[in-house]
Amino acid sequence: MSNPRPAPVAEPEELLHGVGIRLLHGNDGHALAEAYRRNRLHLAPWEPRRPEAFYTARRQRELIRTKREQLVLGTEVPWVLVEGFGNSSAAQRIVGTITLTGIVRGPFLSANLGYWVDHGLLGRGVGTAAVRFAAGYAQSELGLHRIQAATLLHNAASRRILRRAGFGEIGVAPEYLKIAGTWQDHLLHQLILPHGQ
Repeated sequence: MSNPRPAPVAEPEELLHGVGIRLLHGNDGHALAEAYRRNRLHLAPWEPRRPEAFYTARRQRELIRTKREQLVLGTEVPWVLVEGFGNSSAAQRIVGTITLTGIVRGPFLSANLGYWVDHGLLGRGVGTAAVRFAAGYAQSELGLHRIQAATLLHNAASRRILRRAGFGEIGVAPEYLKIAGTWQDHLLHQLILPHGQ
């Protein structure tokens, strides 16, 4: 049986001009809550229904604490996308998230991928760049063999992002997740990473 290893810490990196990616910080609660409030209507069709408390800095700090605990355990790597990359953290605005979750070692060497991008940045390649970054990190830093992602069947934009990043469709999972208050079918995608350990 293989023990999980803590995920290495990624240095902040520029994805596209002015947009970067970095690990979720413990003090990101206020900025992340603001990002979710700003994108509330944009994300509503694609995410579970959220209680009002979700949109508060206090709740985001609690969620961040849990995510950072999972990072130490080696089962999750949570990043934020930031606009104003290269400026101080205080001058950066969170414009999305991307997370590797459910990291499993042993013979599986797999993780799940989830992400979202601010409504004001759609169509600029930010999502594709972020997914490619996460895949590269999963391969080079975590030694994973495979990443899986799920999209709603009608989420054409997310399906395009995954296709551009090299993911292939592997089938439909009926009533896979409860999204927008309803159990909905999802299309599963996977990316096999070369040279997995």
